[in-house]
Amino acid sequence: MALIRWEPARDLNSLFSSIFDTPTGSVSAGRRWLPAMDLVETDDHFVLRADLPGLAEDDVDVTLENDVLSVSGQRKAESETREKGYYRVERASGAFARSLTLPEGVDPDAIEANFDRGVLEIRIPKPEERKPRRVTITADVGEPKTITGTATTAENDTNAQPAGASA
Repeated sequence: MALIRWEPARDLNSLFSSIFDTPTGSVSAGRRWLPAMDLVETDDHFVLRADLPGLAEDDVDVTLENDVLSVSGQRKAESETREKGYYRVERASGAFARSLTLPEGVDPDAIEANFDRGVLEIRIPKPEERKPRRVTITADVGEPKTITGTATTAENDTNAQPAGASA
């Protein structure tokens, strides 16, 4: 069995790209609206930035449930009436919801969110690295230790090998 080093940034990035690229919510005029989001790793935090132009702080919800951080909201469509000619609407509107699974060990009380000029920034503190605990091995100079347990016989154990046989 191979040992693989856990790299939370790699796991978070792969989850970020696979989950955040899946649209949810309504689609307006045949176009979906998914706000652009960046995920940046610093020494102490993961920083999620979302471009939410035209939205106010009250239009956005950030929730955390079972290690899943969700950002959702709705951009309302602007209605305009024209009697002559034609016009084109390129800006998408509607609801959006995007979720991100956080690495194990993140302190939910330490997550901070700030909304400034249409940009939502969420700072997620990295979990403390689990440091290996060193176990001291002591040599027992006395008598050898004996292991006690129950014996099995070949009749009772279908996997038993005769003495001297190799598996």
